[in-house]
Order: sequence, then C-alpha cells, then structure tokens
Amino acid sequence: MATTLFVGGGNMARAIIGGLLQQGQAPTSIVVIEPHEATRLALQQDLGVTAHADSASLTEPVDVVVWAVKPQVLKPVMQALAVQLHSALHLSIAAGVTTAAMQQWLGSSRVVRAMPNTPALIGKGIAGLFANADVNQADRTAAAAVLQAVGEVLWVEAEAQLDAVTALSGSGPAYVFYFLEAMQQAGQQLGLSAQQAYQLAVATFEGASALAARSEETPEVLRQRVTSKGGTTYAATTTLDQLDVKAHFIAAMQACHDRAAEMAQEFGN
Repeated sequence: MATTLFVGGGNMARAIIGGLLQQGQAPTSIVVIEPHEATRLALQQDLGVTAHADSASLTEPVDVVVWAVKPQVLKPVMQALAVQLHSALHLSIAAGVTTAAMQQWLGSSRVVRAMPNTPALIGKGIAGLFANADVNQADRTAAAAVLQAVGEVLWVEAEAQLDAVTALSGSGPAYVFYFLEAMQQAGQQLGLSAQQAYQLAVATFEGASALAARSEETPEVLRQRVTSKGGTTYAATTTLDQLDVKAHFIAAMQACHDRAAEMAQEFGN
C-alpha cells in the first residue's frame, strides 16, 4: 500500500488525514512529521497514524509527501528532507510558494501545488491545483485524490491563476464569516437576539449556496427572482448599489490576489 507522509500535522493536515481514513486508507499507511508534542500525540491517539518528531525516525518508504508547513519555513524544511524523499511525489498546500522554487529546493520535478480552504475541516472544501508539464497524469491523479478526500478539486492551467484561487476560495471563507458578522449585528440592531440572528444568517447562506449549486441560472438571475421592484429586497440591494459595495468587494479580492503574488516573491527565494 502506498505510504503518504505529512510534513506538518496542523489543522489542515489533520482534516486531510481524517478524510483519507474515511475513504478507506489504512492508518498504517499514513505517517506524520510534527515537532509539536501535543499535536503529535493527538494525531496518534485520535487517528491511529504514525507520527515522528523529526525525520530521523522515518524509516518507511514514502510515495506521496504532503507539505503542510507554513510558507516561511518551507524552504529549509524541504532542503533538509530533499535527499531522503527524492523518489516521492510532492504535494504542497503552503500558500504563495511557486512550483519552480520547490522543484529547486527538492531537486525533483514531481511537484504539485494546491490551494485548499478551511471548509476541508468538515469535508466541504475546494482546492485549486497546478502542476507543470513535468508531472505525469498518474501523479496528477494521486495528488488530486489526496484533496478529494476533503472536498472538490479544480485544476488550473497557469500557476498565476492560483493567486486568483486564493482570492476567491482560499480566503473566501473569511468573506463569508465577515458577512455573517454583519448580518448578525444587523439582526441584533433590528431587535433579534444574537443567537436568533446568527441562526437565520447561517441558514440563509447555506440555503442560498445550495440553491445556487443546484440551479442552472446565473447569480444575477437568482437575485432578480427574489427582488421585486419597490419591495423590501429591492430597498436593500439598491442601498448596496448606492454604497458601491460590489466594487469595494472586488477591490478587496484584488488586494488578496496581489498579496498572494507578493508572497510568492517573498517565500520563493
């Protein structure tokens, strides 16, 4: 059975490991390198996987490596393990680090870069993936299978598009939570309790998203179908338009995109 190594055992790694186990991968085929003792022990006790404090205890042959460490430490960690893991397929979920940089640090062309998001923690994530022409179809399939354990995957043709993925879905959950905060606050100001307002807001986001996913109509058409001219929804959306909320939101996503591109320069040298 193929062995999957996770370098880093934080929340995203734990979510992916849990998804792989639910899909039938044996705990004995998953190994984690995690220096933080409490995290390491929790992974062993809760999920039954093997966890090491460092690579010195790593004796298992590794087929796939999932790099789940912070981008600012990825370079030294990859360089330290490059020789030991030279024959593996490498899947990085570290934000902002290019495949070219990782290939140089690892001395390998078998590198896939991914941008997942936090709904992966409940199996509802979506990840953008990129691999250059040096990565064959079998490796692409293997990399995708890791992230499909916690949601959907979407391949992009150009690596620069991962910055757009970051702006849209990678950071996207924060936008949803931001709007949930605003809706809860508005609900309270309008006379509801915090719990009532939050329940209504969350259910509305969940229901509207499910409706959009099942509909063949565009978001614009779906919005128009719940907006009667002169009615209550019209009053709300007209106010949003007058405040230029859509343009400001797009500008915010552009800032996210630009920061993702900057991070590639910062962490890729």
